Amino acid sequence: MTRKLILSLVSSVASMCMQPMLAQRSTPSTSPGQSTAGQTPGVNGPTNPNSTDSMAKVDDKKFAKDAALGGMTEVQLGKLATQKASRDDIKQFGQKIVDDHTKANDQLKELASKENIPIPDALDSKHQARIDKLSKLSGENFDKAFVKDQLKDHQAEIRDFSAEAQSGTDANVKTFASNVLPTLQQHLDQVKDLNKSEKNK
Repeated sequence: MTRKLILSLVSSVASMCMQPMLAQRSTPSTSPGQSTAGQTPGVNGPTNPNSTDSMAKVDDKKFAKDAALGGMTEVQLGKLATQKASRDDIKQFGQKIVDDHTKANDQLKELASKENIPIPDALDSKHQARIDKLSKLSGENFDKAFVKDQLKDHQAEIRDFSAEAQSGTDANVKTFASNVLPTLQQHLDQVKDLNKSEKNK
């Protein structure tokens, strides 16, 4: 009898200990509002309704203004390269920049006139500062600074033009951005080659 009593007591104590442990396992460890393990908010769980909207919105007028300023700056920098660069390949690239961006600028002016989008016809202080900085250099010093500037600038331009081409609301501005993108990509590829040559000197 004693042995049976002890066994029954042991089993009842064991079952009492196991109940809270089982309850703990079945209850999620995260508090309400938190994602459970293995979930990334916005991927497995519910998405933030504002996140996609904020990414999708592109201001066509701001893009046109920035593109006009950028295009005028590129023409001026290209002209500087033809005068101040020590390398023939950088001079040739400078001339290509002048030709391609002059063409794009003319297209943008015509588009802005039709769409009644105000765009600047002169550079602001920020863009003028880029030209002033490079105009003080010449020879190899100019080459290095110009290539570095063009590398950074064309990466930014491609990002902005891609956003407009994909998410702009004005069909004509979107088309302009789409049409200019391949030229910008070509410029970037050329600048990367120029940069490699500069480093290998």
